[in-house]
Amino acid sequence: MPATVRYDDQYCPIARAMDVLGDRWTLLILRELIVGDQRFTDLREHLPGIAPTILTQRLRTLSAQGLVAVKELPPPAARSVYTITEQGRSVTPVLRALTRWGMPLLEEPDENAVIRPWTIANAVIGSYYDADRADGIDERYLLRIDGEEFPMSSVLGGGESRANASDVDLTLTGTARVWVDIRQGRTTLRNAIRHGLIESSGSKAALDHFASIFQFR
Repeated sequence: MPATVRYDDQYCPIARAMDVLGDRWTLLILRELIVGDQRFTDLREHLPGIAPTILTQRLRTLSAQGLVAVKELPPPAARSVYTITEQGRSVTPVLRALTRWGMPLLEEPDENAVIRPWTIANAVIGSYYDADRADGIDERYLLRIDGEEFPMSSVLGGGESRANASDVDLTLTGTARVWVDIRQGRTTLRNAIRHGLIESSGSKAALDHFASIFQFR
């Protein structure tokens, strides 16, 4: 295995960040852990192609750098999971910027492409969240993507919880593939709704707010 490249001879913040984050798989591991704690087997499932030895090395390095920690779950689970630290969570803006930069580079998915609903909710939609556009709006949204549900909010961090978990201002139901088409400009959110590709339940104002906050045409 080739030695890991380091940039110690360059006095540059980008070079220093690459020392920490530049190894293959590192950012993808953090991508998974930002959403929630994961077992080793969960990470292997969600990172197809990574060798167990590489995953072990990356997790050990991330732990040494203070980005990831190991947490022991109480009975009846009684197992270890990997959790992201506050320092690790600070990488979120980097991941969102990479998502927005890389989205136009993705080819149109073919019929055999596997698109995780998680990717749609957290990358294709969530990474485009605009706090300025959300200012003064307190709404809850529920995305149903290929049978999986993802609660979202106009308020950064989720805002105050509501008594009824189903008390949402807007529900959008559709496939992962349609959301990719919308984000890449092959259709628009409103056209997808108009043609029945996305089912919308909620007020027009909430839909307008959602489209603005998450930057959909």
